[in-house]
Amino acid sequence: MPAVSTATPSPTRTRRTPAPLLATRLLWGSRITLGVLTLGGIVAAILDLSLSMKGQMIGYLIGMVALNLPHGGYEHFDNLRNRRVSFSLRYIVLYLAFLASFLGLFLVAPVPALALAFSTAVAKGGHGGLKVMDALCGTDHLPTFGQRVLAAFVRGGAIMLVPLLAWPGVYISFSTYMAQIFGAQPPLPLATYLPEVQTAVGIVYGLALIGHLGGGLYTGGFSISWLTDGIETILLVVYFAVVPMMLAVGLYFPLWYSLRQTARATATADTEPAPDRLSLPLTWAAMVLGALVTFGLAAGFFFLVPHPLGNAGTLAGSVSFYTIFVCLLALPHVVVGDWLDHDRGIWYVP
Repeated sequence: MPAVSTATPSPTRTRRTPAPLLATRLLWGSRITLGVLTLGGIVAAILDLSLSMKGQMIGYLIGMVALNLPHGGYEHFDNLRNRRVSFSLRYIVLYLAFLASFLGLFLVAPVPALALAFSTAVAKGGHGGLKVMDALCGTDHLPTFGQRVLAAFVRGGAIMLVPLLAWPGVYISFSTYMAQIFGAQPPLPLATYLPEVQTAVGIVYGLALIGHLGGGLYTGGFSISWLTDGIETILLVVYFAVVPMMLAVGLYFPLWYSLRQTARATATADTEPAPDRLSLPLTWAAMVLGALVTFGLAAGFFFLVPHPLGNAGTLAGSVSFYTIFVCLLALPHVVVGDWLDHDRGIWYVP
């Protein structure tokens, strides 16, 4: 992306200053809410209780639409409000270009595009979570680039890989609905080769988990940052293993991702540069344009695709449609919003 630094930052980061009280409370809020949900999932499993799929889907839509979608827009607003006009314009153009390209991929190759969408969710949860650790928890136990990549994969992988192992039926059903939105015919390769895929995923993810926690202990010792990382990582794995999949995903983003990114933004607020005089009006204009484009895309997307509800019922189809819609936004959100923005980005940590 033009007008950004090309210097490569050191992969080693430690907690710079004590976190403000609000940031600390938000951080603990994420841990407590997911901890309570995880405990509830364990108790429900012991008592052989289950939440209906209808209840899960309603919880998913409440969490993802009402609670989490506004935060995604705010991340871009917070990033752009202190930037130059030329940078903001290029940012918007690149975002729309990636968005259009990803939509095109879904239209011509829905199954590979769906795999890319799931990978983007891993990157968003993992890399975004790593930046929260940089700002608030410390990452002195992750001194190398490889360790940071592994940490991001393990944390983000909990979102998409653990449910494949714990809830394969639900995973395949909704993956099929999402692929059918674009006319793909079942069965998906995932369904055809499910045992082999689960075995491979279980081995790869298990080794990555052991390598991440073991490597961090080896390089950083029994430090507070390593212990915090380990507890949070195990919490994420258990959460996605015991909480019903649709509810788990729907509540993860508002109650973990968004809360923690808000905590990071709060902790780094005092280090932000003074805004460019014209950047704030432009950012507000970009937000208005972004809202119009977002709703326009959703409406156009609905009429463009062959089967907007994925040949599912109204509620399941709405979940599938919205999930694909979020996936379309997520790839440029990560790539343009952070990876191409070397100076700041949506997950900025000074």
